[in-house]
Amino acid sequence: MRKSLVMTTIAAGIALGASTVAAFAGPLMDRINAGETIRLGFANEVPWAYPGENNAPLGFVNAYVLGVLGQMGHDNIEPVVTDWGGLIPGLQANRFDMITGGMYILGTRCENVTFSEPMAKVSDAFIVKAGNPEGISTYTDFVAKNATMVTGAGFNTVEAAMKEGVPEAQIMQVPGPTEILAAVKAGRAAAGAVTFFTAQELAKNSGGEIEVTDPGALPDWTQNWVGIGFRDDDADFVAAFNEAQEKYLGSPEMLAAVAEYGYDEKVLPGDETTEWVCSNR
Repeated sequence: MRKSLVMTTIAAGIALGASTVAAFAGPLMDRINAGETIRLGFANEVPWAYPGENNAPLGFVNAYVLGVLGQMGHDNIEPVVTDWGGLIPGLQANRFDMITGGMYILGTRCENVTFSEPMAKVSDAFIVKAGNPEGISTYTDFVAKNATMVTGAGFNTVEAAMKEGVPEAQIMQVPGPTEILAAVKAGRAAAGAVTFFTAQELAKNSGGEIEVTDPGALPDWTQNWVGIGFRDDDADFVAAFNEAQEKYLGSPEMLAAVAEYGYDEKVLPGDETTEWVCSNR
């Protein structure tokens, strides 16, 4: 009798535990359990994340995410391409399930997005005309020279420039890298503020018209960490993603997957946590 009562209690506990897990499953896990795709949201940001043929998810962040999801046993993937400024609104509107565009973890973004633990630490830089005729190397140079800076709408560089005292009237915001490059080449802006990865890519394809400033000239607080963005109610999936990421990040398999895009061991994020980054960036 006692044994029967114990077994009944255990069984009830298991059933309660199962129902509790189900109750706390977020919308993304519900989609996965229903056999639906995991939708990756990204913009056209070479070499971070960009669409290939049939919108195939290319770039080092997409390659990385596909690797982590593979570790988790997920391969039913659907790419969703949008403008950079539409990534967070698109995530919140449930048009896709995660942001793989190479988004910096910033305190202002942490209010609207749950980020994975960091997967990279990177710098910003400026693209300028060859020879840097305006002499731009820091944000304060725009103030001193009354020069115009161009950057992307929704880019972290808008916030960084204003923090360094650049008036909003001197910040030209455009959709993305293609328009940033065009503005600098046409002389509508003295320099374009982008990530160092993006700056290198733009200069490489500029026919020698553009060069990249030294990212080391910018203050240390402009160093940033990259995370994968999720909706707040997908905390269960984020926890599983972080667990798989911990095993995958920095592994030979991972470094081989991202090497063609210029990501190497120097880009690994170090020991800072997302909680720390949200509070300090």
